[in-house]
Amino acid sequence: MDDRTFSELDRWREAALALEADVRGTVVGQARPIRLLLIALFARGHVLLEGDVGVGKTTLLRALSKGIGGGYQRLEGTIDLLPHDLIYHTYLDENGQPRVDPGPLLRHGEDLAVFFFNEVNRARPQVHSLLLRVMEERTLTAFNREHRFPHLQVFADRNRVEKEETFELPSAARDRFLMEISIRPPESAEDRRALMFDSRFHDVDRLIEQVPTGRLPYDQLAALAPRIQDAVSVSDTLQDYGLRLWQATREPAAAGVALENVDMDRLMVAGASPRGVSLLIRAARVAAWLAGRDYVLPDDVREIFPEVMTHRLFFTPAYERRRDVLGPQLSEAILQRVPSP
Repeated sequence: MDDRTFSELDRWREAALALEADVRGTVVGQARPIRLLLIALFARGHVLLEGDVGVGKTTLLRALSKGIGGGYQRLEGTIDLLPHDLIYHTYLDENGQPRVDPGPLLRHGEDLAVFFFNEVNRARPQVHSLLLRVMEERTLTAFNREHRFPHLQVFADRNRVEKEETFELPSAARDRFLMEISIRPPESAEDRRALMFDSRFHDVDRLIEQVPTGRLPYDQLAALAPRIQDAVSVSDTLQDYGLRLWQATREPAAAGVALENVDMDRLMVAGASPRGVSLLIRAARVAAWLAGRDYVLPDDVREIFPEVMTHRLFFTPAYERRRDVLGPQLSEAILQRVPSP
């Protein structure tokens, strides 16, 4: 790759880090989730978000969306939501005549860049099926023609508190998401004090207005992503490390991984898929690029391993009920057990 290409990638990285700083100014105490979202943006992967109500998930995505420009849509998952509600909206106009308007997926056309599905597990499996197809193919057939979404990235939040009238995403659906990112209230007393008493954090719309629009042009990200992948190398030693991590997700007992009060021989149904480990390395390359390197280090893989892999660990029914606890524990145990080069 020539010097001009590297120089251009350097300019993109400077813009990416500037956007990261902009977003950190809107949501305090979320440095790690913001960096992970930035990685997902350049890795062109969809993201699951996990966190309590009011921790800033919507604010975070609105700020990120403003920073890249393009269309932003937010949809609330409900028990009565139907697939066509994503495509069109019917109503009576002021003259009493029936009207059909584009739904949230079609409202921005090809300019749709960020689609946030809040409480996705409140929607029925039929809605999930449509969403997954759009995520995978970035196309949708409606009104007798095919609609394309070349710049689309989907972000979905799951309600993990209220279990009535919810439909959990099956394993195949979870595997379509690059990461599951946990967003928690800030840990530092300084950040918590700022959220409580600094009035600038009380007006979300005003905060988001301060993010420069289109600092990272949304319609250029898809073309940039493969160039980042080509520019960042992965050594043979690191490839071997990645393969050992992959095998450990599939057969943790054989890798010497042990969890307290868990029969490791009966724990797993399946580990990470080929898609999952491919996405792991794709994200690691982006992490290395954001750090200013053209090669991946073991720390790049280890840093993103929990968010990329934990939701891809599929347990037997006896342990699936404890997945919220066992998933993070198993990811951490794999990283501790598999030797890093």
